[in-house]
Amino acid sequence: MRILHTSDWHIGRTFHGVDLLSDQARALTAVADLVAAESVDVVVVPGDIYDRSIPGADAIAVCNRGFEAIRAAGATIIATSGNHDSPARLGAGASFAAAGGLHLCTRVADVDKSVRLADSHGEVVFYGIPYLEPEITRAELGVPQARSHEEILQAAMARINADLEGRPGARSVVLAHAFVVGGAATGSERSISVGGVETVSMAAFDGIDYVALGHLHSPQTLSESVRYSGSPLPYSFGESSHRKAVWILDLDENGLAEVRRHDLPLVRGLSRLTGTLEELLTADEHLGAVEHYVSATLTDTARPVDPMRKLRERFPHAVHVEWVRPEGNPELRYRERVHGRRDTEVAASFLSDVRGEPTEGELAWVERALAAAVSEPDPPSREPLTSELSA
Repeated sequence: MRILHTSDWHIGRTFHGVDLLSDQARALTAVADLVAAESVDVVVVPGDIYDRSIPGADAIAVCNRGFEAIRAAGATIIATSGNHDSPARLGAGASFAAAGGLHLCTRVADVDKSVRLADSHGEVVFYGIPYLEPEITRAELGVPQARSHEEILQAAMARINADLEGRPGARSVVLAHAFVVGGAATGSERSISVGGVETVSMAAFDGIDYVALGHLHSPQTLSESVRYSGSPLPYSFGESSHRKAVWILDLDENGLAEVRRHDLPLVRGLSRLTGTLEELLTADEHLGAVEHYVSATLTDTARPVDPMRKLRERFPHAVHVEWVRPEGNPELRYRERVHGRRDTEVAASFLSDVRGEPTEGELAWVERALAAAVSEPDPPSREPLTSELSA
């Protein structure tokens, strides 16, 4: 049996305010094309199908078209809910969807109810573990004393192992959305910590032929049989150096036979650029970033006017810009910076920080304004209201 492992689609997510639905649709099309080209039998998606618990109509449409394309390419789909998903909403109509080859595992109570498929070597059982929030799921899993993700996952795996004992010879695949010890976060994942304990040990999955993990956004191998596929798109500039990928694995009669990494096409690159606005707009060295999502750090002496509009004339997908003074920003408290300085000096320093060195005429205007403020008489004081009433 050939299985493709992908995860963390986060459909509906934006990138610095930019809608990513078209990019996500292209990424899912690439996955469907790979399913057809590699004759994949099953696609597993361990969580974070959507980016929010109540996805928009457009996000649902993109997700449904992705599922349809993968199914049309010949694969059965098994997916779980992640910490971004609403289990109830994602799992709505799960029984009906399963009849069409889309198995949505979102109920904690069904954690030991497997999806059973078969190949020429016999049965393969798939267990989908939805994201398990300890505070919400501990009672349902029969461990009311549990407080950590480790304890909750162990309770879920105890149920799965008990079910496996009644299926001698069956090969097993577990989908889990969790932060497993040894994995490295990219910075674009939402924290799942509860009381500071969010990680689980890999030992919880001992005896399983393959564990498809979701939650962390870069492809990672924790062991030969325990892996993160990562997200199909980068969701932060911290992921600019990551090549997105999926895992393709083959099961033979003895279990896991081979795992191959397959890099996904780059939908749109990420570039961090530094220089003056003029340099970024004219230098040939930045030609390769023209169609990328761009984060620009400007080093002009004076803060440029309307820099994002100008950047987008060359980089239409620029999404972030910041100005950093070339000499840097001294890390001093405000009181220390203004201590012993005249008002006009403080005002001049403020103008320099926000728009460049002020002219002599501007400084003269500031001095006149400060002098007028100092010489203006205080408003006449009034007696307390009680005095007026008692008069």
